[in-house]
Amino acid sequence: MEHNEVNFRDIAVSTLLPQQPPFVMIDHLTDFTMERTATELTVRADNIYVDGDGTMSRYALLENIAQTCAARIGYVNVYIYKRAVTIGYIGAIRNLTVYRSPRVGETLSTTIEVEGDAMGITLVNAKVKNGEEVIAEGGMKIAVSEMTVENDAGKPANG
Repeated sequence: MEHNEVNFRDIAVSTLLPQQPPFVMIDHLTDFTMERTATELTVRADNIYVDGDGTMSRYALLENIAQTCAARIGYVNVYIYKRAVTIGYIGAIRNLTVYRSPRVGETLSTTIEVEGDAMGITLVNAKVKNGEEVIAEGGMKIAVSEMTVENDAGKPANG
């Protein structure tokens, strides 16, 4: 199946990410191209990063952005190259601005745009929004290793 024929919301994120519950900070892959990837996360009260007052830690936004990058890498590995998901690491965070903490019930849309991708290093600009409101934005450098994961990652939803 060509990636432009895939209904991204039908893909279980567990097949794309090395992270597994309760550390998963995206619910759905919503868009993919080699240059741009988008995900969604609905903030729930049982999320490990949600405080007693119903707000999500600002640190969770870093993980949400990193996992959007991981979903991109996982999609490329599983659906394009037909291989297992590899593990990535945050190499650097650039000019990250968090305007406010997300709240329970909000749906975050995170978009990364690839600035460069060479020799196992991917540079992205990211934006996290609730509706039209920008909650956070900044850049991230992701280093991808050759290590693969031993869970559901790498298993296409229909195969």
